[in-house]
Amino acid sequence: MKLGIRAKLFAASLALILVSLAAGELYLRPVIERDLVARIRADLSARLALVAEHARVLAATGETTNAGWDALADRLGPLAHARVTFIDGQGVVKGDSELSGEALARVENHGSRPEVKAALAGQSTDEIRFSATLGRRLLYAATPVLGEGNMVARLSLPLADVDQAVARLRAILIAGGLVALLAAVLMSSGAVVLLSRALRRVTVIARRMSAGELDLRSRLDTRDEVGELGRALDHLAENLSRSLRELRDDRDLLGRILEAMREGVLVLDSERRILRFNGSLREMLLLDTGAVGRPAIEVVRNAELQILVDAAIAGQEPVTGEIEVAGLRPRRLLVHATRLSGEPRCVLVVLFDVTEVRRLETVRKDFVANVSHELRTPIAAVMSAAETLRTAARTDPAATASFVDMIERNARRLGDLVQDLLELSRIESKEFRLASDTFDLSGVVARTLGFHEERAAQKRIRMTAALPPNLPAVRGDATALERVLSNLIDNAVKYCPEGAAIVVTAEDLDGKLRVTVSDDGPGIEARHLPRLFERFYRCDPGRSRAMGGTGLGLSIVKHLVEAMGGSVQVESMPGQGARFSFTVPCAG
Repeated sequence: MKLGIRAKLFAASLALILVSLAAGELYLRPVIERDLVARIRADLSARLALVAEHARVLAATGETTNAGWDALADRLGPLAHARVTFIDGQGVVKGDSELSGEALARVENHGSRPEVKAALAGQSTDEIRFSATLGRRLLYAATPVLGEGNMVARLSLPLADVDQAVARLRAILIAGGLVALLAAVLMSSGAVVLLSRALRRVTVIARRMSAGELDLRSRLDTRDEVGELGRALDHLAENLSRSLRELRDDRDLLGRILEAMREGVLVLDSERRILRFNGSLREMLLLDTGAVGRPAIEVVRNAELQILVDAAIAGQEPVTGEIEVAGLRPRRLLVHATRLSGEPRCVLVVLFDVTEVRRLETVRKDFVANVSHELRTPIAAVMSAAETLRTAARTDPAATASFVDMIERNARRLGDLVQDLLELSRIESKEFRLASDTFDLSGVVARTLGFHEERAAQKRIRMTAALPPNLPAVRGDATALERVLSNLIDNAVKYCPEGAAIVVTAEDLDGKLRVTVSDDGPGIEARHLPRLFERFYRCDPGRSRAMGGTGLGLSIVKHLVEAMGGSVQVESMPGQGARFSFTVPCAG
């Protein structure tokens, strides 16, 4: 049964009152009764002494007949305000203040009474005993009468005063309990009225807050517990409102970010069911809104995607792979799956549409392969014709030599082009693998400068290596790094004028080495810098071809550096030379 505040307060007050009444009944009544009885005994003892003295005087006069004792008892009873009885040594009642002479003869022997027996033995004593004759409790006190042998004087007094006092106490307790109960009812009613008004207000506000009205406030200014409850409720509502507002803003921001992304985003739970996806994924896979909550394998129906998701859930590291999606719009997607931390173990899958990129890569690779294949035979034929012409021509040796030189020069250029194309295609292919060795940078720089020393000397170009001491060792492919430096130095030698300077420097960048090839040549215009590392891009096509360049050197440099885990940059201004720099990882 549910009790209200008023009933609880009333029950508590009633319990307290009942406990108080029970304590009064169990403790106060015996104490008061013992105190009153003790007072009556002391008073009755004094009265008994006076009665015994009168009995001694009577005995001294010699008038010890039954009539004398009865007359003395009748005279002393009103004075003592008690029943006076005289009993001889045989237990026979000789006189009684409440019995006549005829009635005395019918009184039973009192020799067996405890107080009488004690008095006959010479001791004054008293006893409380229920009188069957009178139907009430009496206090009996007896003492021997001095000078009269075995005569006993006894007083008996009813304990009606004690019973009345106890009854009055009980009545007072009951009346006080009733008054206290009435006061408790009135006080509890008043307290409930005052308390319930504030509690009802707090309850109504709490219900409205739970329904979503978090802007409400109780505004209680009292200093009691209800006021503290109202202020705590206001503080809770304020924090909850702020948290919900922040969550709503974060949710909206996340939704806008997901919808603005060109990449497809898919969130799966541990059971591979779809929790969320964005618009880009909807366009990629032609999904509808009903896909949420369904298993991904039923919606996408791609076994490769399922394998990647399973691998991401089972492991700790992200999983990357490519899948092909058939249908109305066949696509090739790059998938990056990552298991989100915490429980349940959800998976974030990001899909990049690389269909066009892969198509262009395929076209480019096919083009390079076809060009290389088609040019290899003509180059061999030109070289063979040049050798034949050089040995068989007799009529015009001067002209023949000129043609022979031209054939050899173009054949050499075509050979360089084919070689660069083959190397670039091999670098970009998945079959290309760089070595991972530890070596000293200074040795590679020295060897590379030695390869170009003769050509630089012909143009009086100074080549120096300004490497700081104690450089850390490099981790990578020494041959690839040598090819990178060779291409950069070869370009500097080609385009620098006579008397120029080329400097190779390096610096430690906390885990990586940055190698820089600087020259003081003519420099490069700013508009060419962003496209300088594209294949076949030339700042001055005519001059580049005249110098025997293929247009693939810097592209090879970029791919080799990135394959070793580094990056390449260029800084240049017309008339101020150029600075080509790249980074490679340090060993350890």
